[in-house]
Amino acid sequence: MQHIVYILLGLILLIAGGNWLLKSAVAISLRLNIPKIVVGMTVVSFATSAPELIVSIKAALDGFPDLALGNVVGSNIANLGLVLGITILLSPIDVNKSFYKTDWPMMMFASLMFFGFIYFDQVLVLYEGVIMVVALFFFLVYLLRFQKPAVVEEESVEDILLPLYKTVLLLGLGGVALWGGSELLINGAVGMASAYGVSERVIGVTVVSVGTSIPELAASVIAVIKKEKAISLGNLIGSNIFNLLAVLGITAIITPIRVMDDGLLSNDIFWMLGISFLVLPLVFIPKGLRLGWRDGILLLGGYITFVYLTVQ
Repeated sequence: MQHIVYILLGLILLIAGGNWLLKSAVAISLRLNIPKIVVGMTVVSFATSAPELIVSIKAALDGFPDLALGNVVGSNIANLGLVLGITILLSPIDVNKSFYKTDWPMMMFASLMFFGFIYFDQVLVLYEGVIMVVALFFFLVYLLRFQKPAVVEEESVEDILLPLYKTVLLLGLGGVALWGGSELLINGAVGMASAYGVSERVIGVTVVSVGTSIPELAASVIAVIKKEKAISLGNLIGSNIFNLLAVLGITAIITPIRVMDDGLLSNDIFWMLGISFLVLPLVFIPKGLRLGWRDGILLLGGYITFVYLTVQ
């Protein structure tokens, strides 16, 4: 019963936090005249990736490296399969060419860099973590200086410039609520999963990864409802980049992360690469530069298949 209460409280906090974070992100983009997709890929992505960072560092330090790795790999699969799938089922997203010129290539670059670092020697070490964090830094500098919107932005009734103190307050409250909600959700979910004797890796790529992807889901669904689709798509792509380069990079700098369960390298990492690549052709097929409900069904179906095969 205690675990169920944790899960419910966690979901309430995550939904509230997603709403507060979105409001502050829109206010920041208005105040600084920054394209919303850039805000989505920086401020919102970092805040919604905070649960993955906290969980991964704690898991690695506590001697559970597969939980740290499974959390990030599973979260990236969930962000595109589950979260993006649900988001475009609710409402289609029109995409501009800079999406496939900058944002998607950077996500694939980060994914392939992680694959190259971990696949052959089965460990992420200090210098690899430094390279990942430096790559993220240069990407963010490029985004803030040169990036243009990668999603066709719509006018929104929420485009009202908030006072600075309120923007900072909402940003802080949103981040804290997302972190606290994720902690409660993970504690409840892992407590329930552990009772069934499920392996550390399976818990990481399913239960924990979904728990830490709830902030992305909450922020993205709220963004669609409030017609802030630029933040919705940018948040998901940016979150995957942050998960790989910041979460695993920072964790590897603090302590080496070694693969303990071969299933991560023989199954999970290929699902992550596959679903990351799949987003590009879906943008062009069947209708150019648009993600619609058919794409949502395909992504969601792929995620359900991944979870089914993983827990078998």
